[in-house]
Amino acid sequence: MPFPNRTFLLACLFFIALPGKSRNLIRILPPVSRPDTAGIPKMAADTTSPQGVHWFSGKEQVDLIDIGRSLFLKHPGIRKDTSGKKVGKLYPALLPSAEYTLETGLAFDLTGSLAFYTGDRSDDNISNIYLASVFTQKNQILMPLQGNIWTKGNKYNIITDWRFEIFPQNTYGLGTLTTTSEADSITFDYLRFYSTLLKTIAKDLYVGFGYDVDYFYNVKDLSHPTNGQPTAFEAYGVPAKSVSSGPTFNILYDGRRNEINPEPGYYASIVFRPNFTFLGSDANWQSLQIDARHYLHLPASSHNTLAFWTYDVFNFSKNTPYLLLPSTQSDTYANMGRGYIGGRFRGKDMLYLETEYRYGITRNGFLGGVVFVNAQSFTEPVTNRFEAIAPGWGAGIRIKLNKFPHTNIALDYGFGLHGSQGIFANLGEVF
Repeated sequence: MPFPNRTFLLACLFFIALPGKSRNLIRILPPVSRPDTAGIPKMAADTTSPQGVHWFSGKEQVDLIDIGRSLFLKHPGIRKDTSGKKVGKLYPALLPSAEYTLETGLAFDLTGSLAFYTGDRSDDNISNIYLASVFTQKNQILMPLQGNIWTKGNKYNIITDWRFEIFPQNTYGLGTLTTTSEADSITFDYLRFYSTLLKTIAKDLYVGFGYDVDYFYNVKDLSHPTNGQPTAFEAYGVPAKSVSSGPTFNILYDGRRNEINPEPGYYASIVFRPNFTFLGSDANWQSLQIDARHYLHLPASSHNTLAFWTYDVFNFSKNTPYLLLPSTQSDTYANMGRGYIGGRFRGKDMLYLETEYRYGITRNGFLGGVVFVNAQSFTEPVTNRFEAIAPGWGAGIRIKLNKFPHTNIALDYGFGLHGSQGIFANLGEVF
């Protein structure tokens, strides 16, 4: 069986992560980075240590910016933050790269993030904005803009997920029992506008409302079955264009002060989404999404982190559009299911669980490592029951891009069943 996903990072062309007053808003991919041995740092103005930059030794925290300054600007010092949080100070990171996957062919990716604080209290959460532009050899275009903004004192949380996609890809039918021989080539254009506003009702507890709109157009099935039978995509009944529109009702518990680099604690999000024809949706349908995470130090005296993640989706109607059914990598940052290609499994309902152990390799925080294992299961189309589990597992390295917001470059190698394997690259942690 051919590998459904093999990603090779060809080149990191360059990086920019200046701690100055740049207003560039740049992003994508998961908003979590593993902790340094110094814990969550004080975010403020940089100073320079008289010490030289050591890539893999020493106690001073080092990142790619320090190394870049040393190599290209002949600046011998290590940057430090010494004056605490500073409202309005920006911590941007920009990472252009080239990669190759069976799903995209050769792809060029400009990925970045912008971190900042709106308040100076010790328990104020850090805000993040992410943006990316991806262009591939297979005429695919992805442009997501996502943000998680906290107002002063964490009084309000504003969450956005806006994106534009032109994305030919394969789909494999419904359920966890599908095989790669059932691959069906499809194409579609996609616009997404998700916005949510939450208000605090108790410490770390929030409730709020949002509005979600999904618009698919130019939807086509490119496969031509030789047996005369319709593909699973065609049998489901997928129109050339579709609109889903409706409010969301949200409950959030977020005990993380820094989602880029969660310390021990809990996160839980529940989102109920009803879609209505009177609001422009093609059909009435409802879904429930549960996203829960737990982080703890292991051993307790160390800064190594054991993290748990469950991401579950349930649909309460037969009218859910095929392309909005939960699938591999259908989470916000397209990260669940390492070991399998995006969209490899799909179904009406989904259960997902992942565990990851993050540990330091160098004392200066420049290199870290992870090992992970995950499992996904989707309901079968006939029985509507969970009948199989698709496990994934692997390991990876972390390279510190910017030590102040704790932004990492993540390179993981994942394995799945029946020879599925590949490299998965991100700006930031998976969860």
